[in-house]
Parts: sequence; C-alpha cells; structure tokens
Amino acid sequence: MKEVTKAIESNPSAKKILNQFWQDFKVFTTKYDLKPNNKWLYAQSFMHSSYINDLNLMKIYNNERLEFLGDAVLELNVSDYLYKRFSSLPEGELTKLRANIVCEPSLVVFSKHLDMAHLIMLGKGEEKTGGRARPSILSDAFEAFIGAMYIDLGNAYVVKFLETNIYPFIQDAAYNQITDFKTALQEFVHQQKTGEVTYELMSESGPSHNKSFTTGVFIDNTHVASGTGQSKKMAEQRAAEAAFNIISK
Repeated sequence: MKEVTKAIESNPSAKKILNQFWQDFKVFTTKYDLKPNNKWLYAQSFMHSSYINDLNLMKIYNNERLEFLGDAVLELNVSDYLYKRFSSLPEGELTKLRANIVCEPSLVVFSKHLDMAHLIMLGKGEEKTGGRARPSILSDAFEAFIGAMYIDLGNAYVVKFLETNIYPFIQDAAYNQITDFKTALQEFVHQQKTGEVTYELMSESGPSHNKSFTTGVFIDNTHVASGTGQSKKMAEQRAAEAAFNIISK
C-alpha cells in the first residue's frame, strides 16, 4: 500500500477522508470487539473505486479484489451454517435460503446494521451523488470487509463474527430476502427523490385454497414492475424485488 499512502499524503482531500476513516474505524473496532493485525487491509476494504480513481491509481488498490474474496468466504460460511442449522432441509431449499441471505438487499441490511456507511471512502463525485447510500456500494463494502477479516484474522474469526452479528437475522428456514426488498426500494427511491412508491393489486386467480395474486408497483404513478405470489404480501414483495432490480442498476 506504499503507493496508495504516498498518493494520499499528496492529496489533502483524500488525506482528510482517510484520517476520518481511522477515527471512525477505531470506534467500530471497539464496538464489535475487532482486534485487527493489519489495519490497512480494512482501510482498503472501504476504499471505493471512485476514491482510488481520484488518486489516479490502478484499480487493484480499490476494494474490489477484497470484495471478490469476501463474496466466496461469505457464501462458504453461510452454506456451512445452513447445512448444520437446518438438517431437515433438502438441497434445493438450502440453495434458495442461501441465495436469500447473500443477495444484495440482505447484505445492505447487514451493512446498515453494522453502521458501515460512514466508513466508506468515496471520490468527490460519488459522494456528491449520494453514493454512500447506494445499495451496491454498501453490499460490496460488507463483502470486502469480510474478505479483509478472512486474510487478517482467519476463517474462525469470520465465523465468530457472523455468528454474533449476522446469523441472528436468520431466525428460521422461512427467512427470505424479499422481506427487505420493499424497504430497499423505498429507501432507494427516497434517496434518488424520484417519487412516491405505491402498490396496486392487478389481479387474482385460482380457488380459495390456492389463490395467486399479481401486484403492480408504481413510482410517482408510473408502473415499474409486477410480481405474483400466493398472498398479497408476497406479490408486493416480488413486485418490489423486480422494481428494485430495474431501477438500482
């Protein structure tokens, strides 16, 4: 990281951002009883590409490589946890459950739970456009942080961290990330100031014991997407998922 530190030292704005990070990270480590050996690994895990771009440095210095590793570490450990925790679930259900846990909306929830947003180091442009609240940036930072922890303290420490701070979210096998999509959509729309989110039941079909509902989601009275489910609530959540995937890209 010598090249990075040298570039930061010569850039007053970037230096100020890093100094603030060190202050906030100290509070973070105390709160979550984290005892890092290599603090720079964690600093890198919160360096967004826009921050590194503003320093005219190569992409390898941003948090994307750590995100790549963290994604794999998270998936493996979540798989191990689910395999042991839900011994009666077949492979297909375990796969769905894992997907619900490691998807972007869930990672955003975890990131917010850990109050990571203020730790992320952004470039000037990204900061001005609300990047600190962008779901993809929050979820990527969470994965990069897990990657840094894995390298620095080992997988056993990662498991302990997840058991304390993340697995309590997973109360039972019915955990589903779509319960977070309505919140994620609402927050994203609010941040972007693009209008009000509303839902409308479009149709329902089938016998009373096996009904199917289709709901549309509207943003500022414009239909964005629809979702179908066996309950009105599920239909709304699936509509929110579809809309979120459309507008957050």
